[in-house]
Amino acid sequence: MAVEEFVSKTLELLEEEREAEIEETRLWRENISLKDLQTKGVCLLKLQIGSQSTGLYGRTVVILEPRKHLGFSSLPSNSFGPGDIVGLYDAGGCTAASQIGTGIVTRVGQASISVAFDDSNDGLSFDTDALHSLLKLANDVTYKRMKKALNSLNRYSNGPAANLIYVLFGDSKPSSQSQPNEVEFFNLSLDESQREAVTFALSQREVAVIHGPPGTGKTTTVVEIILQAVKQGQKVLCCASSNVAVDNLVERLARCKAKVLRLGHPARLLESIQKHSLDAILAQSDNANIITDIRKDMDKAFSAMKKKRNEKGERFNFRREIGELRKELKTREATAIAQILKSADVVLSTNTGACSDGPLKHLAAEHFDWVVIDECAQALESSCWIPLLRARKCVLAGDYKQLPPTIKSQTAASKGLSLSLMERLIQMYGDSVVRMLTVQYRMNSAIMDWASKQMYQGRLTAHSSVEKHLLKDLAGVTCVDETSTPLLLIDTSGCGLSEMEVPDEQSKGNQGEVDIVDLHIKALTEAGVKARDIAVIAPYNLQVDLLRQKLSTKHPELEIKSVDGFQGREKEAVVLSLVRSNRKGEVGFLAEDRRINVAVTRARRHITVVCDSQTVKNHAFLKSLIDHMTEFGEVRTAFEYIQDIVPQNYTRDHKDTNVSTSSSASTKPRVKDQPIGQTRQGKKKSSNSSKKENTAGSEKHPKSCPSTQTKMEQDKNRDAEIREQVEKFLKNPNQSEVQFPSSFNSHDRLLVHQIAEELGLVHESRGEGKDRYISVSRPLDSASAKEPTRAEEEEEQETTQEEETSRNPQSERQGPPLIDLKSIHLDRMAREQQKRDEHAQQKKQHNSIPAAQTQTSKKSKGKKRTKAGACDIAAAAALDGDFDTLINAVVKAESVCSFIRCKASVLILGQLCSFCNRQYCLSHHIPEVHGCGDKAKAHARMRISREGVLYAGSGKKDKSMDPNKKAYLHRKLDSKLKDMASDRKTKTKEKES
Repeated sequence: MAVEEFVSKTLELLEEEREAEIEETRLWRENISLKDLQTKGVCLLKLQIGSQSTGLYGRTVVILEPRKHLGFSSLPSNSFGPGDIVGLYDAGGCTAASQIGTGIVTRVGQASISVAFDDSNDGLSFDTDALHSLLKLANDVTYKRMKKALNSLNRYSNGPAANLIYVLFGDSKPSSQSQPNEVEFFNLSLDESQREAVTFALSQREVAVIHGPPGTGKTTTVVEIILQAVKQGQKVLCCASSNVAVDNLVERLARCKAKVLRLGHPARLLESIQKHSLDAILAQSDNANIITDIRKDMDKAFSAMKKKRNEKGERFNFRREIGELRKELKTREATAIAQILKSADVVLSTNTGACSDGPLKHLAAEHFDWVVIDECAQALESSCWIPLLRARKCVLAGDYKQLPPTIKSQTAASKGLSLSLMERLIQMYGDSVVRMLTVQYRMNSAIMDWASKQMYQGRLTAHSSVEKHLLKDLAGVTCVDETSTPLLLIDTSGCGLSEMEVPDEQSKGNQGEVDIVDLHIKALTEAGVKARDIAVIAPYNLQVDLLRQKLSTKHPELEIKSVDGFQGREKEAVVLSLVRSNRKGEVGFLAEDRRINVAVTRARRHITVVCDSQTVKNHAFLKSLIDHMTEFGEVRTAFEYIQDIVPQNYTRDHKDTNVSTSSSASTKPRVKDQPIGQTRQGKKKSSNSSKKENTAGSEKHPKSCPSTQTKMEQDKNRDAEIREQVEKFLKNPNQSEVQFPSSFNSHDRLLVHQIAEELGLVHESRGEGKDRYISVSRPLDSASAKEPTRAEEEEEQETTQEEETSRNPQSERQGPPLIDLKSIHLDRMAREQQKRDEHAQQKKQHNSIPAAQTQTSKKSKGKKRTKAGACDIAAAAALDGDFDTLINAVVKAESVCSFIRCKASVLILGQLCSFCNRQYCLSHHIPEVHGCGDKAKAHARMRISREGVLYAGSGKKDKSMDPNKKAYLHRKLDSKLKDMASDRKTKTKEKES
């Protein structure tokens, strides 16, 4: 690509980006209320001044925080960061008339934000009792500097960067020294890939690219390269796209006793490195006293000139004196700044801070030998050209597999503005200019392996110091399930925890995932993990707000931020809430692979992902993450955390593996009998053994499908196996409940819950921790519960059945023959009726009534009886083995109420129960009366979950109490009232005219 073509194209894209930002700001100001701006993260409302101090070399620092009596303890989710230009406004709104001043953000916490203001001549005055608003302002200085650098690049002819420009645009190939010098490393603990990168960077003549994946010691390598360059007598200009990255390099270099100088506004610098800033060093230089004296003389001349208002001659002399003093002040300051800059071995600034109209204008064009740009992959290429024109050689460091530069205009991004210089060079030259760091010092190998395979061609390896480290290895942390596993997937699929659907809002939230994150954080902190070592990450601002409302008061030191806010950071434990859960399978901007890579690789010892696997697995990259955590980590279902949720009533076919719950069927059984931090081979063996136990504890499932079967067939077979077990339990009236073993994985447990719910059975999780299992039983019959039980008879039958099973093992496997469930129920009621008659007979005998009289009275009563109940009919038929008699008995039973001992006819007036499909009279048709109460409750829960209807005819349930919906309606109402008010004002003016 020719330089002229690149410059013209980039200038057009920058102009398009600038217009997009201005248009967005204009639309915000005109059409969006301040509350909506706060929701978008660019505005903070109702702030009070917590404290005010003078610091940062004469600048005023104001700490703003939420008003305490309004009930807010933390700031809402926002996109403010150190270095942002902001406007402070009074209660009149964010207008030019109500603006108090413009400042620079110095620090952002969860409960406060600090802003530094440059005092004007009259000084700034702040009302500590009033409420203020803070609005992020567009920064056009950066655009002007990038355009100026591109124009300088276009007409660049002779200078130190001439050969570098040819190489970076492909006009000549990169070259290296024929015989590189032997390197004596300052840091003796560098690994082989880091040593190779340092040697390669020193040997290159024009350009070297250092690709540093997360945790591989990129900053350590860059510091070593800079120290080696200084050792060779080179002058280095070191830049980065963010102030935080520059400050990090300053700290590391200052520890190594290098002569460093940090350029930039002191408000943008960390307190620990402000002593290395230009303002601080200038204040301590030899010329500082002279400069101070000159300023005092200027102040005296100004005051004297004011006194001599009527004497023109004297005023002229004072003006001439002030002019001479001003010239001398500029000369003295320029000399002092140039002296400080020349004495520094390494000058550090942001990319835009290295502009030619800043402090570097006091240096010659050939002063620097090297330019080192850190975080190059996160910077616009046009910003990198600001420092690149100052040196003959450059070293670019970063990771183009993480978040790209932030761009407002999607059109400009698609046309190439988002392509970084680092990525363009790799595409142009390949491995000839790149050295990749391959040993990472942050993550447990189980966390690292996924990122390595998906993003870094499987080249990463974990250092032995971090390969197997877990949360339980930290001081004061106990060994529990949560602290013994590096990977934990909490699957909300099929649990009805859908994302919040807020109209006209880009941001998403999921209250169910918030509750699960809360419970998991509680488990971690109770195990001894400190809240400051945990990060909660969510991709959406609305979810970040919900999480902060839930967790900030309980855990003040817990960091809760968006993915973008955690770039370059790390924590011992990370909890990631993916939010999206919908029937359409939409994942939104979660489809940005690099965003998910950043979120996962922030974790050192433990990563928990809370998501709806059924939704997120529609995206291939997210599916790879779920599959990796399923295979090598622990998987749980949301049912284990929230007991009162109801399975989501999906109407889809179970065979559809793309969107059905079965898509997560490949989940590995939870290995509970051995530590999780073991080798993969050990995990696979234990997984196989647990599968055998699973088969043994599940009434001997049929053999598993061959390895050649597809995943879809395995999912379908697993569903059929569990369904067969539950139906076999239904057909066996002597079995009171069936227990599914604790070795079941999350998908199997979910299938058990869903199948039991469909069949109207009672299903619940019992036990704690690794002994947790699922029990399925029949719903209790309210009428029969009042009568004497058949416990002894059932025990005898179970004992007999067990003996027969021990004699003939095949009998249980084959199962009983298919029998109509209704006939079984009638038979059971007949036996219960017979037992009650016997009990009544024994009671009469106990009251000393002669047996003969008892029989006579029973016969006489029998003659008087004109109609038998359904149970009596079934009992009479059960005594006769004739099939026709049984059919006639069932037909007769249909004509009377199916409730026990009820004789009412249902031929004319009767109610059919939709749960048991039997006819009942008007006295017994209510499900809770005749024993279908549990089925009715389950059906009602599912209907409420699906439709939001409490009962037939009740309509939609009231959602006004939902705080997020309520806040949204408030915003819409405010916006509508504002529009109506503006319309009325316009009409009034027209009438007047």
